[in-house]
Amino acid sequence: MKNSQIKLCSETIIDRYKVEEVRQNLPPLSEISSLTETFKILGDPTRLGIVLALAKEELCVCDLATLFEISVSAISHQLRLLRSMKLVKYRKAGKMVYYSLDDKHIEDIIRLAQTHAREIPKVD
Repeated sequence: MKNSQIKLCSETIIDRYKVEEVRQNLPPLSEISSLTETFKILGDPTRLGIVLALAKEELCVCDLATLFEISVSAISHQLRLLRSMKLVKYRKAGKMVYYSLDDKHIEDIIRLAQTHAREIPKVD
């Protein structure tokens, strides 16, 4: 069956212009997949906490381990995942390694998500 022959909706009116307009303006599947991976990475409480902390201040691995009360090894693992998605970057100062957000866009994403989360009514 062709897509046009598949019954997708019980409604009989479909705005084909709108559907085609949206279809043409959607990002490619590769970009959608990349966005999905970014949101998956940020869906972990520890990783999101790290990103939130780094939005406030550049921190070393030891500082982050202390802040989240987990091992340096566990923090390092989370930082590797965040680095692989280009969410955080690092700089070396002697033997110390300091982490910060990769760019302003990451801070913007977090700020917008926080604004949205604060608008959601709390359920008791």
